[in-house]
Order: sequence, then C-alpha cells, then structure tokens
Amino acid sequence: MRKANIERKTAETDIKLSLNLDGTGKSNINSGCGFLDHCLTLFAKHGSFDLDAVCVGDVNVDYHHTVEDIGICLGDAFKDAIGNMKGICRYGNMLLPMDEALILCAIDISGRSYLNYDINIPTQKVGDFDTELAWEFFIAFSRRANITLHLKQLDGKNSHHIIEGSFKAFARALKEAVKIDEAKKDEIPSTKGVL
Repeated sequence: MRKANIERKTAETDIKLSLNLDGTGKSNINSGCGFLDHCLTLFAKHGSFDLDAVCVGDVNVDYHHTVEDIGICLGDAFKDAIGNMKGICRYGNMLLPMDEALILCAIDISGRSYLNYDINIPTQKVGDFDTELAWEFFIAFSRRANITLHLKQLDGKNSHHIIEGSFKAFARALKEAVKIDEAKKDEIPSTKGVL
C-alpha cells in the first residue's frame, strides 16, 4: 500500500494529513474552510484516494495560509507515497464536464515541478473562499510533489463549477498517472531510468 503521513506546524498552521494512493475514496477533512473541505472530499472520491486532513490555521486572517499549507502537505504526502515510482503509468489526463464548465487536466509525474494554470474564474469569492486560492493550492502541490500539471478551462461561467471541476479533473488525471502498469511494474517509466 502506498501511504504517507505528514505533520507540519508553523506559526500560521498546524496540519496532520494522511494519504493512501490505493484507497477507496474515503475522506475525513477538517480544514476550517468549508469550500476547501468540499474540494478535498471530491479529490479523494474521484481519485479513489483515502485522505484524512485536519488543519488548525489562522483563518481569522483569511484562508490563504490554510489552503497553501494543505497544498504543501498533500504534495509532500503524494511524493512520499509514490515512492520509487516503479511501475506507475506516469501520465494521466482528464477532460471533465461540470455542468457548463469544461476542464482539461494533464499530469506528468516527471520529477520536475511545473504548473500551467489557465483557469479564469469570474468572481473573487465562492462563499467566503477567495477564488484566487485555487491557484495557491495547485502551485503548492505541484512544487512539493515534483509533478508537471496543466489545468485548462475550456468553458465555464459559474465559479463554483469551475473550481470544483478543476479538483475533480485533477483527481481523475492523478489516479490514472499513479496507476500501476502490471506489465511494467518493475520498471521506471523513463528511458533515463530515473524520474
């Protein structure tokens, strides 16, 4: 089982997080931010990842540190859980409709961090969540997990749908990328021999 546990404490957040890449989609999320909890629950369900996350953060300021630091911890957990990367499919992609929103996500578990975030969210808030924080989550995750991540909005008008679709597409593309290719389970998926 590819699992990881992360604990991270700063002056701004105190996070405990556990991830199982070979799970069933169970989650228990308490970040102090309802919309982030919703998105992470969707991430676990659509990726078939088991995810527990608790964050005590300075939400009296805003959700910035909470969202960014959970992205950091989830990226760290992913990197730990994936291990030596033998046998993984490496690449994953998803074209996901969420009502009027249409989101493309493509992932390369490359060992090189890169984010191409072409998401245009029409409002500044979804509830009390600053919509610009979605970028903060994805950049933090991609940097810490050392993955190449492309997220592109092909259509959409509703901010909630666009962000929710992004998390669902991300989860489903990541699920495909971490899947073990049984025919090549002892190989690193690179001609270099390393990722």
